[in-house]
Amino acid sequence: MPWREDEYRFGTAPLSRPDGELVWAHATTQERFLGLCDVGHRLKTMRPDLSMMFTWEEDARPSHIPEGCDIALGPLTVEQPTDIRNFLDHWNPDVCIWAGGHLRRVLMRQIRERKLPSVLVDIDADELPGRTSRWLPDQRHRLLNGFSEILVPGTEVTERLKRAGVPAERIRSSGRLFESTSPPGCNDEELARLQSQLHSRPVWLGARLSLTELQPVAKAHRATLRLLHRLLLVVTVDTFEDLDAARNTLKKEGLVFADWDMGEEPEDHTQVIIGLTEDLGLWYRLCPLCFLGNSLIRGAQGINPLNAAALGSAILHGPGVVTHTQAYHRLAALGAAQRIHGEEELSEAVYQLSSPDKAAEMALAGWQVVTEGAVMTDNLLDKIQDLLDQGEINDAAT
Repeated sequence: MPWREDEYRFGTAPLSRPDGELVWAHATTQERFLGLCDVGHRLKTMRPDLSMMFTWEEDARPSHIPEGCDIALGPLTVEQPTDIRNFLDHWNPDVCIWAGGHLRRVLMRQIRERKLPSVLVDIDADELPGRTSRWLPDQRHRLLNGFSEILVPGTEVTERLKRAGVPAERIRSSGRLFESTSPPGCNDEELARLQSQLHSRPVWLGARLSLTELQPVAKAHRATLRLLHRLLLVVTVDTFEDLDAARNTLKKEGLVFADWDMGEEPEDHTQVIIGLTEDLGLWYRLCPLCFLGNSLIRGAQGINPLNAAALGSAILHGPGVVTHTQAYHRLAALGAAQRIHGEEELSEAVYQLSSPDKAAEMALAGWQVVTEGAVMTDNLLDKIQDLLDQGEINDAAT
């Protein structure tokens, strides 16, 4: 069971260091935190005994702690040499990953002197340390050369690092660090059968709907059916209790539905399929358009949109996407996601995007967003693995 920030405070009785390999990751923005959590999640699938420990800047406090984070320590407050030594002595991380700027000179010196394997990632040009004086020797290389490698987003950062005295062989262009995704799988035979069965019927998805969203989505679907008579809606919810509520809502709206979890198959007269979220990988692949739930009410948390984008679905969502704000902004910027504010706008958007060409255009843009951070994620995973493997070799030799 993961530890959480409220179970640990710097300067108080600390948690015990977990057995096995420990990677310490520090994030300077919420988006970098989510990106590092994705890296941690994937890393833990390859090294099950590994633990991921996270710190962040005070103004980068995450809105939630996703998978991939085992120990969430909170804002990094160690500043004094004694505190830094105690922190590093206690946790004794095997690797440090630092995302962004805010490099602390005393901490970086300790990391360098301890020869702690470390990687600097996704640092912008304006986050690089400035030269303290034009008349004194440039000491920035001392701050930066403790990193085994620096993964940078572009050429401007590369050139500035070289001018600061960082050897070119320690710099690698790797793009940005973004939240990524490992989309859910599905039964390929079941998918092929449904595709053949539904053939040319237009179909859209209401994914992980909350109880408050069931009726507005059902009403939007019923309104759209007046213009698209063969339109099919798939609704998924998270719990059996919500599934009961979905059945009652659809009955009240007079919609004919097939209960997927009861083994019912869609027929020509079926207007809605309802089921649990566990089959979401199937429905994302089947539906070229989806409304992502837990978002219709402003201030709601929303769900990760990158799974839908990775599986080729155009995205509609409400204003409540607190948990994954940056991902939705990136999708919207490229035209891969569209915000709606109620059932009338939802109905209109579903009708407009029922055209395969329009949905496909949005899906292509979504795929570009999904793949945008893949190079950085893959390179960082490879580097962490190399550093951990080298640490095992060194330990075996001593």
